[in-house]
Amino acid sequence: MESLKLFCLFGILIIGSVGECKAVIGDHGSKKCNFPAIFNFGDSNSDTGGRSAAISEITLPNGETFFGRASGRACNGRLILDFISEALRLPYLNAYLDSMGTNFRHGANFATGGSSIRPGGYSPFHLEIQLAQFKRFKSQTIALHKQLKLNSTLPRPKDFSKALYTIDIGQNDLAHGFQYTNEEKVIASIPDILKVLSGVIHELCKEGARSFWIHNTGPIGCLPYSVIYYQQKPRNLDRYGCVMPHNKVAQEFNRQLKDMVIKLRTHLPHAIFTYVDVYSVKYSLVSQAKELGIKEFLISWVMVMAGFVDPMNFCCGSYYGYHVECGQKAVVNGTVYGIPCKHPSRHISWDGTHYSEAANKWVAKAIVNSSVSEPPVPVSEACCQKQQA
Repeated sequence: MESLKLFCLFGILIIGSVGECKAVIGDHGSKKCNFPAIFNFGDSNSDTGGRSAAISEITLPNGETFFGRASGRACNGRLILDFISEALRLPYLNAYLDSMGTNFRHGANFATGGSSIRPGGYSPFHLEIQLAQFKRFKSQTIALHKQLKLNSTLPRPKDFSKALYTIDIGQNDLAHGFQYTNEEKVIASIPDILKVLSGVIHELCKEGARSFWIHNTGPIGCLPYSVIYYQQKPRNLDRYGCVMPHNKVAQEFNRQLKDMVIKLRTHLPHAIFTYVDVYSVKYSLVSQAKELGIKEFLISWVMVMAGFVDPMNFCCGSYYGYHVECGQKAVVNGTVYGIPCKHPSRHISWDGTHYSEAANKWVAKAIVNSSVSEPPVPVSEACCQKQQA
């Protein structure tokens, strides 16, 4: 560990400004980091085309609300990551695995739908594979820059140390455990899961990463999919219709994740870590869906004065009567399954597992402005805050 600290310090001396707040003063006296790029690691909550490029295409109606086409996202529009990009005035991230018409000038997205932190989940692109992809991307970028001197579709070598590194992964580790084991075994696996995550972050530090924006996992028990398949036990649901045992496991994962971040601040003192409590925002959205929906629509004037529908309803696909994935249709005994809803912006859940663009936008507003981050800084200042134990 001491050698890693020295390595990170040595990297600071070479790069010069890494870890400093080379910021500009904004309109209200705040300091902004001017991140030149984002490098994202995660699962379908932040996948912008990896799974579509490498495993199976995510088709319409995914993407139709905002992009007007299939965009590689498991959503009708934008993801939380897209709103973070907007807040930083950066382009939407292209998936590293997508080779068609991609531009990585302002970062790359290594997230892939179904990915987990540990191997053996729903996708072969677990977090250590994403790390390996990043290392290759960085080394090839630097090599090409030396050869060509100028490449408008790749980051500049100095951008790797000045970029924001976003991490949103872990939900599939829990979901896979729920599916094949039980809650007790999932809880017992959390320390090993987070050991892998910590190791990946240490490796990213070696590669020059300095500003980390780490999301905790959301209330998996509030996903309609979880409610449909795991509500069978008596008194298993809370007053908002969420599966309590699953949410308790998610909360335990987040407690240990937060402890891990605190330790990382000690072990890697030249890196900046922001822990983002996505769980509390998503749970607030589910538990106060009607009231929060009304408030949101009045502020933005994007819809008539109406709140979100029941958060356990979803817009695309079907798990009731007949299982149909979003983007597919099936006719069973004259009944058509899989027809998407007419007003996706009134739904919190898009397809039973993923959030709608309207929900992502609502969550992102809380995330980017510092109200649920620790330390409490907006994403635009995530290179500058004082560390908190």
